[in-house]
Amino acid sequence: MPDRQRADARRNYARILAVAEQEVAAHGADASLERIARLAGVGSATVRRHFPGRRALLQAVFSERIESLCAHAESLTEAPEPRAALLEWLGALTDYSASARGMAEALAQDGLDDPSHESACAVVLARGLEPLLRRAAEAGAVARDVTAGDLLALVTGIALATEGRPEAAVEARRLLELTIRGVSPEGLAGKRTGEAAATRV
Repeated sequence: MPDRQRADARRNYARILAVAEQEVAAHGADASLERIARLAGVGSATVRRHFPGRRALLQAVFSERIESLCAHAESLTEAPEPRAALLEWLGALTDYSASARGMAEALAQDGLDDPSHESACAVVLARGLEPLLRRAAEAGAVARDVTAGDLLALVTGIALATEGRPEAAVEARRLLELTIRGVSPEGLAGKRTGEAAATRV
């Protein structure tokens, strides 16, 4: 009987997750847990047994893509141009966060400094980002006081601001590039000297 119960639990988990992915894609992070349970053909208690809260559900929905983004970050750690590698990864994160409904909200809900959420989307992404950021800082391509949390917050804000727009990913990438470039024309930016110039992204 225990083996059968475990098999049933695995099937329920897979069914709930499949429905949750569809519902989050359609309704974003506010997808109804009760509706997910109904469409999956299980009780609300079963959903909550597998996913204690909305955060846990969102982490599961986006876990595969998070792992892919982290693998992409790892593949860039030996790239010859640290700045280009960092910007390529930030662009990939921006594209996905803006095009996958609920992703930005999942990142916004996560606390990077909360040790009780070691598997949170933002925590996992920060770990993947940190080597790229460290190399860029060592190369003088980014200010040394910039943190992985800062960059994730930046991308999250852009994704939240563009969510629901017809060309959300395109607009989000434009805003990311604008942020990196700066909003002041070069002639009005003033002279940059020494470390201030060297550490600008």
